[in-house]
Amino acid sequence: MPSSKRILDVGQCGFDGPRIGQLLTTEFNCTVDRAHSLKEALTLAASKAYDLVLVNRLLARDDSRGLDVIAALRVAHPRLQVMLVSNYEEAQEEAVKLGALKGFGKSDLDSEATVELLRSALGHS
Repeated sequence: MPSSKRILDVGQCGFDGPRIGQLLTTEFNCTVDRAHSLKEALTLAASKAYDLVLVNRLLARDDSRGLDVIAALRVAHPRLQVMLVSNYEEAQEEAVKLGALKGFGKSDLDSEATVELLRSALGHS
């Protein structure tokens, strides 16, 4: 049975996007939409109710900063839960200062700690 949870994944490359999507659909049976730019992310966030937005540190298509995407999403949608995907601790700290949840790095994608972070963000027990 499909979950009612919907996640927006922003800025992942053609390799990592499907990997993250597979984790989310396998573990949480949720719907995952993808955006490749700040404009696309803002448009989707305005048109659909997302339970979580995952933002890559650098957007794959144009190398724009994920932190700028997080800042814009937090202004436009202050209640929206956002999480940075980055292995860099200093980037994670900056994202949290912008109002994001503590995120995870791609090197930890298959770890139980990442699943727990996502479970907590999505309200799964």
